Parts: sequence; structure tokens; C-alpha cells
Amino acid sequence: MTCSALTETRRNLSKQPEHRSMAKLRIDAKVLLFVETIYSRLGRDIAELLVHNRIKYKVDVVGKSLPVLTNLDKGKFAVIVFENLTKYLTMDNWNRELLDKYCREYGVGVVGFHPVSEEVLIGSQLKGFPIFVHTKMNLKNAALNPASNVLRLTRAGETAWGNLPGNDWTVFAPNHSTYEPLEWASPNSELPSPFVSDHGAARLLYTVVQDHGTYDGIQRVLFGSGLGFWLHRLLLLDALTHLSQGQISLGLNRYVLIDIDDIFVGEKGTRLKPPDVEALLSSQKRLQAMVSGFKFNLGFSGMYFHHGTDEENAGEDLLMEHIDDFSWFSHMWNHKQPHLYDNYTHLEMDMKLNKNFATEKNIPTDSGYSVAPHHAGVYPVHEYLYEAWKKVWNVKVTSTEEYPHLRPARLRRGFIHRNIMVLPRQTCGLFTHTYLIEKYPGGREKLDENIQGGELFQSIVFNPINIFMTHMSNYGNDRLALYTFESVLKFTQCWTNLRLLSTLPVELGEKYFQMFPEEEDPIWGNPCDDSRHIKTWSHNKTCQQLPNFLVIGPQKTGTTALYSFLSMHPNINSNLNSIDTFEEIQFFNGKNYYRGLDWYMGFFPVPINSSSQYLFEKSATYFDGEQVPKRAHALLPQAKLVTILISPAKRAYSWYQHMRAHGDQVALNYSFYEVITASESSNRPLRDLRNRCLLPGKYSQHLERWLTYYSSSQLFIIDGEELRTAPVDVMNSVQKFLKITPPFDYATHLRFDKKKGFYCQIINEDKTKCLGRSKGRKYPQMDERSLKLLQRYYLSHNTALVKLLKRLGHQNIPGWLKMDLSDTMVT
Repeated sequence: MTCSALTETRRNLSKQPEHRSMAKLRIDAKVLLFVETIYSRLGRDIAELLVHNRIKYKVDVVGKSLPVLTNLDKGKFAVIVFENLTKYLTMDNWNRELLDKYCREYGVGVVGFHPVSEEVLIGSQLKGFPIFVHTKMNLKNAALNPASNVLRLTRAGETAWGNLPGNDWTVFAPNHSTYEPLEWASPNSELPSPFVSDHGAARLLYTVVQDHGTYDGIQRVLFGSGLGFWLHRLLLLDALTHLSQGQISLGLNRYVLIDIDDIFVGEKGTRLKPPDVEALLSSQKRLQAMVSGFKFNLGFSGMYFHHGTDEENAGEDLLMEHIDDFSWFSHMWNHKQPHLYDNYTHLEMDMKLNKNFATEKNIPTDSGYSVAPHHAGVYPVHEYLYEAWKKVWNVKVTSTEEYPHLRPARLRRGFIHRNIMVLPRQTCGLFTHTYLIEKYPGGREKLDENIQGGELFQSIVFNPINIFMTHMSNYGNDRLALYTFESVLKFTQCWTNLRLLSTLPVELGEKYFQMFPEEEDPIWGNPCDDSRHIKTWSHNKTCQQLPNFLVIGPQKTGTTALYSFLSMHPNINSNLNSIDTFEEIQFFNGKNYYRGLDWYMGFFPVPINSSSQYLFEKSATYFDGEQVPKRAHALLPQAKLVTILISPAKRAYSWYQHMRAHGDQVALNYSFYEVITASESSNRPLRDLRNRCLLPGKYSQHLERWLTYYSSSQLFIIDGEELRTAPVDVMNSVQKFLKITPPFDYATHLRFDKKKGFYCQIINEDKTKCLGRSKGRKYPQMDERSLKLLQRYYLSHNTALVKLLKRLGHQNIPGWLKMDLSDTMVT
């Protein structure tokens, strides 16, 4: 496999079109994808490609109406994609005119895929356009038009030899100068007359065409087949860049790091011999000609040095003679998986043994990079590993293929924990046991398919930073890894204009999070939802330590009273108290989240009988936390949610009085009216207090955020006034919602306390146990001016709440909500 004409001119990437224009001022970098159904295969393929390349998109099923296309004077989409071109061509006149007007006004292009036809069409005209199609074609030998200005990432000049996948291709025959071929192919069978020249020779068949827009003012790219042909995936990315005028654009730099794990580890007969080491050095030189700055990155486990045959030991000695030719990082001394260490001291001692070995052999110890065997302890996080890495090796970056899950690979992401950057790793099919070509899954044919346009090639194209995991055994025997990487990087040079680069792992980590700063914060998932994660999770951990339900607030609605009532139930256990926030852990919002899952689980006792015990936590700040629903659902997707609502005006006033009672200087210095009328030009402490008073009361807005992640059947809404006046009825409903059996008889355990003015727990016939002195405080009545202002402020939110409650099936609207709305109407 060779490239024709890899000349310096071809490698002058500065000549690649950038497609930039003033469009960035008028359109968002987002794709509108029209599909026939949400289950259609091509639609899913397109969406997956967009996700892999982190391109924002919206999916809409082609129907009677269009989605909103503009926001004020700005277009919401940069490119329109139809998975079925026919749906675009046959759109009703009203919607078609609206869509075409939008495309012309905002300079937005259209991509269309001609659908598979059930019948053979010969010279059939596309409705409304001077272009004809022939369907059900069987093709071979695809090539690209080197003169096309669409090509940016994709490079023309090569031919994809052989049969193209499928026998249902559509080819285009233009009859107007607006059209230019982007891809063409040759027929695999005899052609009808429209596709044969006057001399009887077969014409090149246009499989992808560009519409320059000179016919009707709209630029388009039309595909004669879907994404089953690998080259179409690249062409679609280039089409999106071109048609969006550069708004949707991928960089052309691709960083490649190849880790060779398990150096010195392996059975006799599978390890490196001197010729293998020499081949490794020779291959590295060839790769350096393709990848600037490239070096193999070797991960060593010193305990197994010189444990092979005499010839294999000689190979290791030759590696030691060439230490400076490679990069090095620490594996585990004895190749033991870190999550199996229950004792931090033992883990630290083994790391020190590997470091002592490195020092003795003059292997560099300052790479700041390490990889754990089988990725164990990296994710799910084993805190001892991160602590020992920092102390012994000053690790700054590691990598794993397990975050958030191994599959699908397109969703692998990075995160930062304890100041260690965790980068996503890519897989290449080379495992510990694949040291011979026949041991590769699917054999030689599958390997070459992955290299020549398949998963391995696409991994390099779609990921700006690629860290590949390989093993020492892949480089001995028939040297499968050397063939794999030399081949795929050559193929990448043949078919793309990508710049292949490499650098040190720490620099890769810094580059990655410069590109994707939104990934710095981790999202802790539930290890029990992934069988691979359970295998690399400490055996002394259990998902039975995670809560079954959450009381999410908001603050000052009665959550502490609910907490005390729930804690009375013999089968319900709350979390242990925090020294900082008492009964509230406040894990999913704020800094506690970065302490990790181990820290969170430490607050929950292991249930004696998990089948009858229900764990919960109450953190009233969860309700209006922007990140909380997403974080909570990632860890507790099956959990149930309990929230309490009271009049938002009353809640705001209660919070203000709460702050005054706790000596908050802003609350003491300003009246309630001054607080809620503070403007954006007010001092920051005053604005902060205003927001803490007002924002949680936008109930519908916050509930909708929760319902983005949780189903309505997982949410229970308590009327706070009913909880105060009829707690027995409310608690019976809560038990029914939680499906707790046997039910607890709250009627015999709660009694109204006249002094306190609310219900308290019965200790014996004469005594009750009530909440602390700070609960149930009597505040001065809110002034009428503030009340009216707040009722007007919350009018739209309360109206939206009524609609939401009805949508959720609530037959009875809370009395306080009716009163707030009616008082506002009177006002």
C-alpha cells in the first residue's frame, strides 16, 4: 500500500481551504438533522459521526412543521442535513419555501443522501432540479475530484480500489453548470446508454456531487449512498465545513502516542528478542518520518526483568542499551492491579520498588505519566492509586479506555481528579494475547479492514489526540503492532491532509484540556452499571452503600421536618452526619463532588439486610443546582426523588429571615424589600443574597431540569403546607411512593405540639421530641409591598408550575399555589 505523489506541494497544508466567512456572526455552529424516524439507521450513523467529532446537532423527524430556525436575528443552524433526500424534494410548498428562504438569507447549505430505491431508476430527474439519477448501481474503484474546493480534511489523488459496499448506489448525471462531481467511481456491470460515451466507453459515475448554488442560490452536497463507505464519513465532515462557511470546522492536527505496556512482562516465548528490538528501532525511524516528534512510550514492570529465555533476556539488555531512544513510564512493579491493594502502604512500597529499579537501570523517572495494569483504579477511582502516584512518581497524567465506558468508543472522555489529568485511550485490537496475526480477532482481513478506512483509521481522523494501548508481546513474534501502525499512518497520509504529531504525555494532557475544558470536571457513574467496572472496583465496596432516594429540597420548605419523619422509620436509614454540613452531605453540588465516590459512600452504612433497608440523603441545595440532576442521574439513575414545594414568596422571605437569624451582615443591613429589588449594579453580596432568596422559587424551571434526566414516575412532589398540617397523610403517601414495606404507622408516632406549632415525634404518652429551637421560628409578617412584588415576580413561574403539575398527573393543585395566582390576578 503506497501513496502516489506524496510531494511537498501536497503536504503544504496552508493551502487547504478554511471556508471562513462572516457567517459566524449570523449562524450557530450547529447541524439540523432531519430523519425519517428516530430509529432509522442512516440517521443514527450521521448522529454518531457528529457526536464522535463533538459537533452540536439537533435531530428532527420530518413532519408537518419545521423547528424554529432563528433566534432574534441569528440563525440557529449552520447546515441542514436530510438523511433522505426525497423528503427534502417532496416537502410541502410552505415548509420548503421557509427552509429555502432561511438557507439563502443566512448562507446555510444542505446535505442530502439519496435513499435506497426499491426499483431501478434510469435517468430519473430529481424533482425541481436539473440533475438526473440512476439507482441500484454496483460500483468499484472510488476516487475524488482534486479540483473540488470542498476537500479540506480529505485528500484527493488516491483510488479506493475494489468493490464499493452494497449494490444499491445512486449515481448523478447533472445537466447544469452549478453541479461539480466530488466523488466518482467505475461500474461493476454493463451500463445503460445514458452512462456510456459516444465511443462506447463507460463514463465515470458521479457518486457525490457539489451544488455551487448558482441555480437557485443554495449550496448543497448530494450523496448517492450512506455512510457504509468509509470515505463518505470524511466527505460529510468536509461538506459540513464547506457549507457552514467554516463555522463547523475540525482542526487538522492529530497527535499520536503509542504506549507499549508490560515491558519485561510475559510468558517465555512471547517476549522481545534482539531482532525484535532492532525492528522496533527501525520502525520508530520510519514512523518519525511520518509523525513529527514520535517515540514509542514504554511502560515497565521491573520485577519481571530477565525472566525470559536467554535470547529474550538478551533482547531486554539491548533495550537497556537504547534507553534514550524511547520514552518511558512506570507500570506496576509486580503488574498487580491497584484496586486489589486494600493497604496504602503496600501499594506505595511496590511503586517505590519499581522506581528503585528504574534508578538502578538509568531509566528516566520524570515523565509525569503512568498507566495502571488493566486500567484498574483509574476509573472507577481507587483513591490509594492517585495518592501513591502523586507521592512516589509525581504523576500528572494517565489514560484509560474505561471513562465513562469502554463502548461506545466515540463517547470516551477525559477528566481531572486530584490534579491528575485522565485522558481517553483508543483501542486498536492489539491485546496481550494477539502476538500472532492469526490471533487477531477476525484475522488478517479484519485487521486490514480496520486499517484501510475502518475503526482504527477513523479513530485517528476523529480524535485530535490518540493514545493507543499496545503490549510488549505485540512487538515480538510476527511484530503485529509494527505492521498495524506503520500501515494505518501511511493510509492516513494517503487519504487525508492531517498533520501527524507526537509529544510528551504531560503536554498531551495540557493540550487536551485546552481543547475540551468542559471535560475537566468528572461525572461519577455507578460502577454496578458496568460489568467491566465492577471487576476493577475494590472488593470492599458495594453499591448497597448508595442511597435509594434523595430529598432534594429546596431550602426552607420543610426538608428538615421530612428528614426527621423519615428517620423514625425502622427500615429507612439516612447518611451519617457531616462535620461541616450536619445531616446534609451536599455532594452533587459544590466542592464535595470533587472528593470522589469513595468520600460520598463513606457517609452511608452498609445495610444489614439490603432487601428491607432504604438509604437516603437529604441535601436541600440540590433542587436548584444546575449540575446536580446530571451528576445525580449518572450515579443514581434508578433513585427516586422527593421534593417539597411551598409558596415561593413565603420561601424567599423565610430564607431572608434565616440569614438574619444566623447573623448574615447583608441581611441585617438591608430590608427584605431592598434585597429582592437589588439590581445588577448593586454590590455583589447583596446580589448574591437576592439570588439565594429568589432563584430557588422558580420551581417549574428547576423541576424541568430534573425531568430531563429522571422520569416523572421517579419524582414525588410534597405540598409543604400539607406536610405541616397533615404529616401522617403525607408520610403514608411517601411510603407508598417509595414502596416501603411493611408500612410504618405514623399516626401513633406523631402528635401536634401546641407550643411549637407543628407535629413532633411521640416519645411516650406525656413527651414529644421536636426539632431544634431554630426550626419553626416565628418571623415578623412580610410587608404587603414585598408580597405583591414577589407574587408578580413568580406569576409566570407559578403558571408554568400549574401546567407542569397537570402534565405530571397531579389532580389537586396546592392551595398555596391557587392563592398566589388568584392574589396576583386581583392585584
